[in-house]
Amino acid sequence: MRFASTRAGVRGVGFREAMFAGLAPDGGLFVPEDPEPLRPEVLGTLRDRSFPSVSRTVLTELLSEDFPRDRIVSAVDAALDFMVPFVHVPGDLQILELFHGPTLAFKDVGARIMARLVEAALVEEPGRDITVLTATSGDTGGAVASAFHGMEGVRVVVLFPLGRVSELQKRQFTTLGGNVEALGVEGSFDDCQGMVKGAFRDPGLVASAGLTSANSINVGRFIPQLLYYFYAWAHQPEDCEPVFVVPSGNLGNLAAGLFAWRLGLPATGFIAATNANRVLPDYLKSGAFEPRPSIPTVSSAMDVGNPSNLERLGPILGFDPASAQGLLVASSRTDEETLAAIHEYFDRLEYIPDPHTAVGLAAAGTGPPEWAGVPRIVLGTAHPGKFPEAITRAIGQPPPIPSALSAALSRESRFRTVEPSPQALRAILLTG
Repeated sequence: MRFASTRAGVRGVGFREAMFAGLAPDGGLFVPEDPEPLRPEVLGTLRDRSFPSVSRTVLTELLSEDFPRDRIVSAVDAALDFMVPFVHVPGDLQILELFHGPTLAFKDVGARIMARLVEAALVEEPGRDITVLTATSGDTGGAVASAFHGMEGVRVVVLFPLGRVSELQKRQFTTLGGNVEALGVEGSFDDCQGMVKGAFRDPGLVASAGLTSANSINVGRFIPQLLYYFYAWAHQPEDCEPVFVVPSGNLGNLAAGLFAWRLGLPATGFIAATNANRVLPDYLKSGAFEPRPSIPTVSSAMDVGNPSNLERLGPILGFDPASAQGLLVASSRTDEETLAAIHEYFDRLEYIPDPHTAVGLAAAGTGPPEWAGVPRIVLGTAHPGKFPEAITRAIGQPPPIPSALSAALSRESRFRTVEPSPQALRAILLTG
């Protein structure tokens, strides 16, 4: 598999080069170039296999030009050491719980596989040091910090918007220390994301600091996220082509699912479930991309007013939002609807979804008439224990707090406060 920039200035780039670069030199995002669908016989072998087993097969098909199979197998086995269970809801609805990794968020999947692939590549380049720069609206910071923590030759710098991530989320990346440094930005997630993109547009800084990114803008995070779509399909009845419901903020998870469809994933369609930050629903309706300031909500990790991965949807969907009709719909939900969904699932099933998964559950019934009766799979994005304030508002009591989260609460939180400027970030990155 080779990669090209979404802005058409770069083509023919290998996975390793794209992963270490983060952004393309022209400022675009890397997308697979002329992808060929997986062979039917390969898809057929995925049925009823474990998540690591499905992942080994699919990644080997995609990345065999860049990594020997044994290294891919080792990376997957080291990364995916946690369960990914289905929760069956009465009716044609399932929740695929992707949050049983070490930081209790779906982003553990992409971050941990990327970290192991980076590690495998650095073994062949002794003496090379890199800085993993990432912006987080909540869960990415913890997942990336955990995945790369203690890795030799790797410095991790996490930017987060002050006051806009939950206390538990913040502690997951501000209490590790070692090679992980956290920067609290006096602004929004979009400011953090803009600082990261600005850093990658500075060739001197990229070279001096050895910059790469671990946000979903990086193919090292993006490609592994398509794996659980194939796993979910492989555990459906024969001839079932489900509808995937994707809680959506920066749109990396959605773009990965749509790319899995380009690779031959049997799927009827995708529902992108957003909160009040409805850039994608408006884009699909009007055809015009209009970024705007983000709106704070109870599903804070999806508070994105300028989603980076929307740039990937064009190449995947043929550069025309109208081509998404019949495949992709987007549905926006308010905080009131989100909290009501949490209350409903707790009251009816004694199941507590986190606020982001709840946005997906609230939107799961949408779609064109021809999708009626088609099984739907909602991607479960995070453990509810990470959002005690929102859960308490919804059901009148706090959720259970897993030991992994309570341990973070007992550690000292350390971070530096910075203004949302490229100059402030540059100065920090150029210091040891």
